[in-house]
Amino acid sequence: MALTVLPLLGPISVSESLVAIITICVVYLLMRLTRTKIPEGLQKLPGPKPLPIIGNVLEMGSNPHLSLTAMSKCYGPVFQIQIGMRPVVVLSGNNVIRQALLKQGDEFAGRPDLHSSKFISDGKSLAFSTDKVGVWRARRKLALSALRTFTSVQGKSPEYSCALEEHISKEGLYLIERLHSVMKADGGFDPFRHIVVSVANVICGICFGRRYSHDDDELVSLVNMSDEFGKIVGSGNPADFIPFLRILPSTTMKKFVDINARFCNLMKKMVNEHYDTFDK
Repeated sequence: MALTVLPLLGPISVSESLVAIITICVVYLLMRLTRTKIPEGLQKLPGPKPLPIIGNVLEMGSNPHLSLTAMSKCYGPVFQIQIGMRPVVVLSGNNVIRQALLKQGDEFAGRPDLHSSKFISDGKSLAFSTDKVGVWRARRKLALSALRTFTSVQGKSPEYSCALEEHISKEGLYLIERLHSVMKADGGFDPFRHIVVSVANVICGICFGRRYSHDDDELVSLVNMSDEFGKIVGSGNPADFIPFLRILPSTTMKKFVDINARFCNLMKKMVNEHYDTFDK
């Protein structure tokens, strides 16, 4: 039995009205629960009004850098947008960015707590760590200290000033020979892949004290996983910004978790081999 008649929708039953009312209430509650509470004494940053659930994604379009630049002219050099259900602060202009990174570095240090980051090295990755700022800085300091060691440790050959220079120089010479041989065999070619493999080889030499052949299965697998990782991360993960999507099955997320698991297993294997052959 119709409850009422609307010009555009026609007859509406009691059950349809109840469904509509419940839907509106649920959306309203979600908006209230996900709204970021502003601490006392602070004001909300200016910015475009977000839509429920998706935020300002539609306004950013296919060229977000241009859209954000246009927004900065309207809302100022510091404003807020919402990507999905997560608030994001946008800084625009050299002076503002310098102020944030140099003079207020403690407030802007660290990494965002994204859902997908928890699957990268169990959330303890140096680049994607979701730990507190102090923990992240301690790891970063340790990594920089290790890199400085390679700039002070003498290489195996006296012609090089340090171990790092030796690794890079030898790999560079091999890369040149490799490019020459490929050029003779194939003529024109894309050097990108060969350069990426050489860079990966330098990193492996620093971390594990071992250089791999460019055709080595482990090294090629490592480079392939890095390429896959970049493509998946570049495509984005909506669950990072719309939390309730995490309960839904996702092929992209499944691939992402699988790549990180394979990468961790490969790293553990290489580390164990390094321990077995390490000369104390």
